[in-house]
Amino acid sequence: MKRGAIVAVVLVVVLVLGLTGFYVARNPEREVLDDAARSTTLGSFVRLSNGVTHYELRGPATARTVVLVHGFSVPYYIWDSTTAALEANGFRVLRYDEFGRGFSDRPDVAYDASLYDRQLAELLDSLHVPGKVDLAGVSMGGWVTATFTGRHPERVRTLTLVDPVAGSSPAAGGAEALPIVGPYLFQALAVPGMADGQAGDFVNPGRFPEWAERYRPQMRYKGFGRALLSTRRATAGMNTDTLYARVSATGVPVLLLWGQSDATVPFERNARVRQAIPAAEFHAIAGAGHLPIVEQATLTDSLIVGFLRRK
Repeated sequence: MKRGAIVAVVLVVVLVLGLTGFYVARNPEREVLDDAARSTTLGSFVRLSNGVTHYELRGPATARTVVLVHGFSVPYYIWDSTTAALEANGFRVLRYDEFGRGFSDRPDVAYDASLYDRQLAELLDSLHVPGKVDLAGVSMGGWVTATFTGRHPERVRTLTLVDPVAGSSPAAGGAEALPIVGPYLFQALAVPGMADGQAGDFVNPGRFPEWAERYRPQMRYKGFGRALLSTRRATAGMNTDTLYARVSATGVPVLLLWGQSDATVPFERNARVRQAIPAAEFHAIAGAGHLPIVEQATLTDSLIVGFLRRK
């Protein structure tokens, strides 16, 4: 073998080893999410067609059921305050971790609208939740709940949207969209910073010093990053105007809440949702970013409870 070829082979081997080492060092996913891992957390579990779902169901069995759906990556604890407020006001409350997040399974499937719609429908069926439910979704949970409402209006009494995804998402492109390269870059560069990056959802993150640490446990389990990347790819190029117009056509009453200082889904996008759902009851929440249900919990909880009582 010529000297030049030997050098090239050595360089390729060194590069591969270096990239592999970097990936292993950066990737926080070290464990398999199994029954032993789930035994360390609170809540309940049910096996659906795509895997195990982690959920919590609280309140009187005969009361109206409110279903709370979290956003892109923060698990169901994002609804802690609202859950307590709803239960205290006599509602039955169901919240759950979407597939790929929290302590729910990370199936190797496309994380698209149909997966999330199926998960919610099967969860309600498995828990024998009767009649219509009141749905609430925050951020990406707005996409999930609006999809469910549009597809199953006969199962929905009301819909509450909190800083929902709105407008048009960027089209798929760049290195992240590439096979092999995209997952490598996302897992090694984006995923490790996910926990600390949640601070950007708040006006004053210093009020919530424990937020990043609550987020980190889910990052230990294999499939977390793959699920997030799949979701991003599934929503690339999505325009939500048609989605929300479909909700409007169902006649389901809608409450829309939006933090005035939201930097994640800019406050100005509320106009797109309101145009698509003209009958929506809208409240701008001062002193809140992307998560008014956390930063201005007392106010948003009262608005949600009041809305449900009127409907």
